[in-house]
Amino acid sequence: MAAVRFGIIARSMKTSAAQQQMVKPPVQVFGLEGRYASALYSAASKLKQLDAVEKELTKFQQTLRTDVKLREFIENPTLKRHTKTEAVKQIASKLALSPPTANLVTLLAENGRLKSLEAVINSFKTIMAAYRGEVVCEVVTATALDDATRKELEDALKGHLKQGQTLVLNTKVDPAIIGGMIVSIGDKYVDMSTASKIKKYTDLISAAV
Repeated sequence: MAAVRFGIIARSMKTSAAQQQMVKPPVQVFGLEGRYASALYSAASKLKQLDAVEKELTKFQQTLRTDVKLREFIENPTLKRHTKTEAVKQIASKLALSPPTANLVTLLAENGRLKSLEAVINSFKTIMAAYRGEVVCEVVTATALDDATRKELEDALKGHLKQGQTLVLNTKVDPAIIGGMIVSIGDKYVDMSTASKIKKYTDLISAAV
């Protein structure tokens, strides 16, 4: 199985035999990007290259965000799949990417889904966080949290973790929510923002008129 291409695994995901052969990820990720990420996890796990693949994908993601030409190439809908596939193969070879990573980007190019690359990378990161026992939590607030408030929030969130799990807290600032916070932890999503409450009450008033 070590020599089986990721592309073959991904194309075969719908068959029960392939599902039995795949290494199940520690957390379920949904959507098309989740399917690619899960197949990649299985392939990289069998080759014992999970850490290498994660590092390569993280670096690739950073490059996508800074290299305008590369991003435009990937998002260009006028280029034929064959052209993108050959170009991606050359990039993978130049960067000396591991087989699972190279096969992922090649398969996405072949299927005309390179636009989904960043979403696939994020899904794979979610799987890897769970693999390490990490629970990623994202908190969005209207203004930046001070140290005391962040510590209080971390302590409260840690109380919901299982034994052996580690909290990874990411904070973002979005003035549009006005106040309160939006919390995403694991597969749970709680919107406690002022903007959400205003919308709720506005909808209730509109319905009553």
